[in-house]
Amino acid sequence: MRRTRGRHRIWVAVAAVVFQLALGSVYSWSVFARALREPGSTFAFDATRATLPFSVAVGMVFVGTWCGGRLQERHGSRVTAMIGAGIYSAGIIACSAARDAADLWVLILCYGVVSGVGLGIGYIVPTALLQRWFPDKRGLITGISVGGFGLGPVLSAPVLAALVHRYETVPTQAFLPMGLLCAAMTLPAAWLFVNPPASASASVVVGRSVRPSFTGREALRSREWYLLATILFASALAGISLVSVLAPAAHAISGYDAGSAAALTAAAGVFNGVGRPLAGAISERAGRMRTFAVLLVVQGLALLALPWAHDPALFAVLVCAVSLANGGGFGTMPATAGDFFGVAHIGAVYGPMLVSWSLAGVIGPLTTAHLASDGYTTAFVTVGVVTLAAVALTAITRPPAPRTT
Repeated sequence: MRRTRGRHRIWVAVAAVVFQLALGSVYSWSVFARALREPGSTFAFDATRATLPFSVAVGMVFVGTWCGGRLQERHGSRVTAMIGAGIYSAGIIACSAARDAADLWVLILCYGVVSGVGLGIGYIVPTALLQRWFPDKRGLITGISVGGFGLGPVLSAPVLAALVHRYETVPTQAFLPMGLLCAAMTLPAAWLFVNPPASASASVVVGRSVRPSFTGREALRSREWYLLATILFASALAGISLVSVLAPAAHAISGYDAGSAAALTAAAGVFNGVGRPLAGAISERAGRMRTFAVLLVVQGLALLALPWAHDPALFAVLVCAVSLANGGGFGTMPATAGDFFGVAHIGAVYGPMLVSWSLAGVIGPLTTAHLASDGYTTAFVTVGVVTLAAVALTAITRPPAPRTT
């Protein structure tokens, strides 16, 4: 019985990584944004319009995660994941209907609203599910799961770059094959998502004591929930602000061409993906808040240095440092929320917390694109300072008093 359960949870973990790899294609948007800005395309957008669909998509993630956490509790992981996967893939496919600049609303609606909601619904499922299957390795296993999300651009950026090159005049045609590929990866993976026996996840072990789980409503009434959400916002802001303009910034600051920028985007995805399980595992030994402090410092200092990194190699090192630490934040926070509030209702607790990701996805790219109209110095320095300021929060954030049963 124990051997069967162990084998089953391994397959669930593998399916979770595949599922997150497909969802992580959202981080390849900067490759597509550059194609939308090309004068030879039928769109020829400015930086702000080229960034808008991505910002809306990340902004709508919160709606999806909020709904997904509740759907998962009521209808189970498989149904919820398949709903999210279907909505996400359908939105991407529908983007192929956009043909010129007048169809910006199609990209905002289909990619931003529809795919953004689907992304949120799907993202929360494996993040919550694996903490129940692996209560003994929550930091590592959630890091591995969301690491798949961070590695998504490694697969999607080169594919998207090739497709965009093929459809230079109307680059939105690349969305049809990309959407079909996402569906082919996510729907079969979602079918393997099943919950473990209820007894395995009723509580979370903290040291040698057992911390009863908070409900989503109880967690939202605590000061600690909002502190964690703010820390996550600062970490997400750093990474999303950079990735949203990575390709054009690499060209403007260090002279990267389109192919090299796509390769850098893929490399950033590798480091983002590696940072998630790495930081999750480190946090189990070093402590969650100490780990977050280091992650925020690395991102903040690297962003402050980026505008002066005219050497392509140095630029790549700094980008990868931001990506590694940014991924680490997403890899560490699910387990941190589990430490603070228990795992029995983790979907309802952590799902709403991803409003931080949504706010960062709206504020970061739009602010960066606006400030970068005259260069990237002000944009990156501003985000870097905000990220460093958030380090102070890690010193005052501690688990709440245990809930009484």
